[in-house]
Amino acid sequence: MRTFRTLRCRVIALAASCGIGLTAIASPVLAAKDVALVSGAFRRSIPVKDIEHLAKTGEARGLLEQLLALSQQDPDNVAKLLNQKLDLPLVLTSRLINTRIGEAIIRRVGQIIYPIHTPQPAVSIPALRAGVVNGLHNSNDGLTAVDFLKAYPNEVLAVNLPALFSVIEKAQSISGLVQFFSDSPLDGLKEAKP
Repeated sequence: MRTFRTLRCRVIALAASCGIGLTAIASPVLAAKDVALVSGAFRRSIPVKDIEHLAKTGEARGLLEQLLALSQQDPDNVAKLLNQKLDLPLVLTSRLINTRIGEAIIRRVGQIIYPIHTPQPAVSIPALRAGVVNGLHNSNDGLTAVDFLKAYPNEVLAVNLPALFSVIEKAQSISGLVQFFSDSPLDGLKEAKP
């Protein structure tokens, strides 16, 4: 026998999902327009169009050109990184990022990459999931960094530079990076209550 409370929760959930569905149909699809590099009060934005231009042509322009020159990075090498495709199956990836381990990993990434004005996990985690799943859905042959940016559901994607540099310092190699992201979430799972 269903209680009134259970029935009420289901009706509210149904109404909310209908509202979200209608909003999704009526409103245009969002995509990141800028990538903001953030460090304390410092903030500089790079247009996604400039990142896409670099990926397509190997030629940097604007602030991106200045940053690459300052860091002594070859634009062709950066373009290759931007065009690197992750061959991930859509359904399996969607299931994985919705598991406890997937959420723990996304929570770690969400401390580095998040919507500019709302870094809270309640917003950053769904945004990252949407960027990955929509990017995979929109691209038939693998997910690239540009595909992710075009599918990210916020106009400005913030990159927390101190958090990014902290991860880079801790991970001296690819195996160190894998260990960094896999060990810490597993520690969080041990503390979580089933």
